[in-house]
Amino acid sequence: MHVSAHVDTFARDHLPPPDEWPELRFDLPELRYPDRLNCAAELLDHAAADRPVFHTPAGPSWTYGELRAHVDRIAHVLTGELGVVPGNRVLLRGPTTPWLAACWLAVLKAGAIAVTVLAQQRPHELATICEIARVRHALCDVRAVDDLAKAAIPDLRITAYGGDDPDDLLRRPAPGTPFAAVDTAADDIALIAFTSGTTGRPKGCMHFHRDVLATADTFSRYVLRPHADDVFAGSPPLGFTFGLGGLVIFPMRAGASSLLLEQAGPRHLLPAIAGHRVSVLFTAPTAYRAMLDELDGHDVSSLRRCVSAGENLPAATWRAWHERTGVRVINGIGATELLHIFVSAADEHIRPGTTGVPVPGWQARVQDADGRPVPDGEPGLLAVRGPVGCRYLADPRQRGYVRGGWNITGDTYVRDPDGYFRYVARADDMIISAGYNIAGPEVEDALLRHPDVVETAVVGRPDEARGQVAVAYTVLRDGAPRAPEALRAFLLSELAPYKCPREFVFLDALPRTATGKLQRFRLRTEGDRQ
Repeated sequence: MHVSAHVDTFARDHLPPPDEWPELRFDLPELRYPDRLNCAAELLDHAAADRPVFHTPAGPSWTYGELRAHVDRIAHVLTGELGVVPGNRVLLRGPTTPWLAACWLAVLKAGAIAVTVLAQQRPHELATICEIARVRHALCDVRAVDDLAKAAIPDLRITAYGGDDPDDLLRRPAPGTPFAAVDTAADDIALIAFTSGTTGRPKGCMHFHRDVLATADTFSRYVLRPHADDVFAGSPPLGFTFGLGGLVIFPMRAGASSLLLEQAGPRHLLPAIAGHRVSVLFTAPTAYRAMLDELDGHDVSSLRRCVSAGENLPAATWRAWHERTGVRVINGIGATELLHIFVSAADEHIRPGTTGVPVPGWQARVQDADGRPVPDGEPGLLAVRGPVGCRYLADPRQRGYVRGGWNITGDTYVRDPDGYFRYVARADDMIISAGYNIAGPEVEDALLRHPDVVETAVVGRPDEARGQVAVAYTVLRDGAPRAPEALRAFLLSELAPYKCPREFVFLDALPRTATGKLQRFRLRTEGDRQ
């Protein structure tokens, strides 16, 4: 590792030991970064000052020049009046706005470490994150301060932004001069992203300055291929690495702009796409499916790129979106541990029902529990490696995620003979019933082909006779009859009989995390209580 610019060395001191790191690969010329690198300066400084960078539904757009001025002013306040030194962890909390993005860039430019969290996270969750990362500074949208204050985090200094108080971050006096970016090492930690996880204590994933650029220089550069005149938008918040990449890192690396939406549900996205001529969209499979029902009356002709991640994209949803819009959705799998997408495909290389192939700069394989590659066509654990790797903050679970130099994502995959990777299930979501292996996502994909099914999740429930039985938790269209026998009959025409759920449970909505991920464990727990 290179000589660090960090004065506060807590995070660096709590990196996993080197023998627990995955093997890192820098095979592409773009990935051979200089030893000294500040990713915020790299993102800010290459675009023309008069180019737009951020748009909002109300108010004028920001240019790159205006963003640089705001970032420099915030960095001056951070390092001056607030006393932040390189290596300090700074919590960032608020809805998706240009000011939140400016704070993130300012923290990194000042050599500190950004700890991005979701505006929806509750006080006890925030307290846990601050405890793990030893956070002592927070920049918080004035509308999101209350829950952070209720967390009663010892020694945490909260500075609000966007309010009328004279102590507000944006009202504090600061020099109007440029801020010289701290001369960080390429492998100084830039951010700590916490897993959104559905169970257990969150894991802090530490990423370097070079990692931030590497996500743009692999997936964005080679698969997404953005243009400088693209307008990005999407549903994931900036506290979620899917959103941080899709709404800040990727557009800025390309000199493009993004529309930042505080409300970004399916019914908000469609008018926003039309009103701002959005050309690149990032959201989850469930949102694409929901938007299909609302497309009439909305102009989406500006879209040229649609990216889906966070969950498996059913082939039925892909085909329906392509049929209605003419746009081929770019499916992908990423992980907080690896910052963004590492298996994907675009354009004529897309094969519906598969995730894709390793993104240039990444390698992937399917292996068994002992680390041996399995033959094509057989299910196993997805293992990946590339320029970014898992580095948990002082967490023994590092040894489970990284094995033999590979990152083990926890997903069961099949590699087809032509090299495409096909999702089967989360490794802990395989249902074994009477000796048969049932992949819940395969059954879900079939159920979603039924015209009355809006959402579904298929999980295993313990059963004395069979070990487990498959149960389908299903959300139907308004007015559709709750008729399990009709759904079962439909599935019998689509799947082998052993894959059909033994029971259907109808819900008004499926449980999800703040980032939109399905909480299957809650369905399994509910089943255990029945």
